[in-house]
Amino acid sequence: MFIAMNRFRIAPGHEAEFEELWRSRESHLAGVPGFREFHLLRGPGEADHTLFASHSVWESRESFEAWTKSDAFRKAHANAGGANRALYLGPPRLECFEVVL
Repeated sequence: MFIAMNRFRIAPGHEAEFEELWRSRESHLAGVPGFREFHLLRGPGEADHTLFASHSVWESRESFEAWTKSDAFRKAHANAGGANRALYLGPPRLECFEVVL
């Protein structure tokens, strides 16, 4: 298994708006080969931001990488940033993990 996570630093007071963006967006993940599950995680709040992470589980690194080159990926990320840029304190930070146990 393979896990891909993006960490987001969200401006204080915009947490509900960020969560709703994810709740209402079309992910285009259904039916993608190798995709297993997705979770949006809310982490600790600091004075300057609240930490969130998108957490996706894949059968393999190859499945994840194939998705990043697919039309489904382009559709899912077509409106990234844009009008919602004020929510984010910088770009997301991608972290990838091979499951060992």
